[in-house]
Amino acid sequence: MEGGVPSDVDASAFRACLSLSYKNPYILQLAFSAGIGGLLFGYDTGVISGALLYIRDEFVEMTQKTWLQEMVVSMALVGAIIGAAVGGWVNDRFGRKITIFIADFLFLTGSVIMAAAPNPIVLIVGRLFVGLGVGAASMASPLYISETSPSKIRGALVALNSFLITGGQFLSYLINLAFTKTSGTWRWMLGVAALPALIQIILMFWLPESPRWLYRKVEKAKAILKKIYVDDVEAEIQALHDQVQLEMKIQDEAKNIKKSDMFKNKSVRRGLYAGVGLQIFQQFVGINTVMYYSPTIVQLAGFASNQTALLLSLITSGLNAFGSILSIYFIDRTGRKKLALISLVGVACSLGLLTAIFQKQCKSEKRDWYTEGCPSKVGWVAILGLALYIISFSPGMGTVPWVMNSELYPLRYRGICGGIASTALWISNLIVSQTFLTMTKSIGTSWTFLLFGVIAVVAVFFVIIFVPETKGLPMEDVEKMLEDRSVNFKFWEPRKKKNKTGKNESFN
Repeated sequence: MEGGVPSDVDASAFRACLSLSYKNPYILQLAFSAGIGGLLFGYDTGVISGALLYIRDEFVEMTQKTWLQEMVVSMALVGAIIGAAVGGWVNDRFGRKITIFIADFLFLTGSVIMAAAPNPIVLIVGRLFVGLGVGAASMASPLYISETSPSKIRGALVALNSFLITGGQFLSYLINLAFTKTSGTWRWMLGVAALPALIQIILMFWLPESPRWLYRKVEKAKAILKKIYVDDVEAEIQALHDQVQLEMKIQDEAKNIKKSDMFKNKSVRRGLYAGVGLQIFQQFVGINTVMYYSPTIVQLAGFASNQTALLLSLITSGLNAFGSILSIYFIDRTGRKKLALISLVGVACSLGLLTAIFQKQCKSEKRDWYTEGCPSKVGWVAILGLALYIISFSPGMGTVPWVMNSELYPLRYRGICGGIASTALWISNLIVSQTFLTMTKSIGTSWTFLLFGVIAVVAVFFVIIFVPETKGLPMEDVEKMLEDRSVNFKFWEPRKKKNKTGKNESFN
């Protein structure tokens, strides 16, 4: 059924995921092993928030220069932009497995450089290496999981990667707390990431390449698919065979056509509108300012002790991981689009609360806020606002963009389009994180949060109009669904289309 969704997905997807963990644990082995890339992604983006408190204590010039702190944070994002852009090509040219290997090598190298950094410049170089790894892993891991997952539980398993990202962020706060009394504090915090990178390198030697990427080597791909699909394996192989044959025919006819001509493909354009837009809005509602600077924000709320700030930030990071667990349950039950909408409404409301609290709390303060804070009896309400923000964001906008970007694109363009979306994400991330401290000093914290809140409201309308629902659709059917779908500006009226029997179907 064109654009349709299997009727049994809502009720049984999560149960099917749990059942398969016993029936065919090989699928979870693939997902968890590839998901270590997500864990490293989360750890390296989260650990800097706590390490920064101690880095600026050791390097005095960083306390005096806000832009230098922003540079330490944002250089990883510069690397991520490059890693994502190049990673898209590497994914298509050499495969998902090789891309994950490259990301691990970059994680390992960057962690060692940072742990040994004698000055801020070397530290920034190490952050660049880690960023390259983050950019490469940010699409390779969910793409690998998506392409090795049965359609019915694909969303839940890709959401598992999002859980590992937030789990990595939570782990980073635990590690930060563990090393607060240790000599070398931030060096241990940043260097620990080398260990999971080494573990994944070892595990990936025993994992297969993505069967969808490998299908041109038919026999190897079939052997892998038979391990993944316990039921209906022949139907899955036939569907993949038909899709790959069609795409190979298109590629043979277009050998002399430039890669940029993919934008002439209607389904690719519509997929990119949705996928890139979701990644941009994910960043511009301010999530990574919360994750990178949460201890700093806690200090702004009046809790100036480094250890207290880290402990309170650990709670918000734990909520982030908990929200990702919720997404594993709801992503294939509620659907991607509805989950994103519910999430954005909650984000907008919590940002409104943060705006009101900081407007009341610090409106008359003129101080170097990130070291002194704004002590107040209502500072705890700011912490509550942060918690509400995280628990609203994580199950929806924290997961949906990654799931959608692993589903939306035709196989022949999946690596390139995924790279474009990841590059857009990291550019957006860089813009937001590089300007956050400067904005809070120039226009105030409350107005900064208000700006993020307005963007969240705009994102609600974007999702309603431009984002399709891919829940339960085999990956080979998503392209046809996008080909048939038009932008629905009358978002309050479901668009009707006729199926082969002449009956109307709702299509959104």
